[in-house]
Amino acid sequence: MAKKKTAAKSMELDAKEFFAAISDIEKEKGIPKSYMIEKITQALVAAYKRDHAGITDNVVVDADEEKCQVRMFVKKEVVEDVTNPNTEVALEDARRALPRVQLGDVLRIEIKPKNFGRIAAQTARQVIVQGMREAERGMIFDAFSAKAHEIISGVVTRVDARNGSVSVRLTSGSEFTDSFLSAEEQVPGEVVKEGDRIRVYVVEVRQANRGPQVLISRTHPGLVKRLFELEVPEIYDGTVQVMSISREAGSRTKLAVWSEDENVDAIGACVGPKGQRVNAVVEELRGEKVDIIKYSEDPAEYVAAALAPAEVLSVVELEPGKRCRVVVPDDQLSLAIGKEGQNARLAARLTGLKIDIRPASDPEPAEELVEEETAVLEPDEAQAQEQVVGEEE
Repeated sequence: MAKKKTAAKSMELDAKEFFAAISDIEKEKGIPKSYMIEKITQALVAAYKRDHAGITDNVVVDADEEKCQVRMFVKKEVVEDVTNPNTEVALEDARRALPRVQLGDVLRIEIKPKNFGRIAAQTARQVIVQGMREAERGMIFDAFSAKAHEIISGVVTRVDARNGSVSVRLTSGSEFTDSFLSAEEQVPGEVVKEGDRIRVYVVEVRQANRGPQVLISRTHPGLVKRLFELEVPEIYDGTVQVMSISREAGSRTKLAVWSEDENVDAIGACVGPKGQRVNAVVEELRGEKVDIIKYSEDPAEYVAAALAPAEVLSVVELEPGKRCRVVVPDDQLSLAIGKEGQNARLAARLTGLKIDIRPASDPEPAEELVEEETAVLEPDEAQAQEQVVGEEE
């Protein structure tokens, strides 16, 4: 019985399948078809060059989607004597195909993909895969670059018990990427578990060797500003402006706000009816205290407000724009300084001034201490004051 002959599978490039595959990639990955055609064209050229060492830039690929054709050509110059068969063709050989060809003419000789070697085909595949990866990385970078200095939600995918770092999967539209939240960028005392959804502040988006790197934080002052923008329409539309923020994450934040519109109470807008707006922010910050103060172009008024809730008797600028001395009632001294100097430290960062806090009973420091900018306090307060004096952001 005669054996049935099986037709050998053609190794020709199926143009219909080629363009169909590109269309599928565009739908699934969102990678533009033109980008993929360019990368595949480069891959085919690279593959051919891999098997033909003498080839230079004389290989071209024509991809015509309308005609469903993908054709590859090598350009060769017609010469009398061939010295490089990869770039030249003998006149005698050329005239067998084109009788009217002349010396110096350049012929386009079609190359069939079936003539590619196995190594060449692997090279082409690698270039295509690399092109897809680059496109995906570019799309991820563009998607998350638009989120720089914004709040974005993510899901905790892993918690490292050794150093406390957290891996977070971030999503922006149809794109997603994994980011790293170090222990230093987490709010002290805040506990997160795998599967938790958290809000983070996008500090920066960088291009790295392994793809886009999204730097995120839960301690950045920008997180507080964006949270208020989400809760306070007057901040979002620009009626109320956030002039400055100083923060010690997990403990306390001071926020200076201001409005050009005399009919709008900047502090009241941030607090909201029955404190609803500020309470929503505090809840997101896991109970972190938030002091909202009114910004003023008058340094004395600004510093006095920044030291709230302490009462301030007077503010004197010692060096305009750099340093000032504040006098408070004796019973308000500890409150003005705050626990471990926190209140005064945050006020200094908020205003950008070095603040020397003095009690009303001793408003002027001893002459020998003036140059050291050191306040004379009770022993239990001296250490805290040393942390405040000269503090600046």
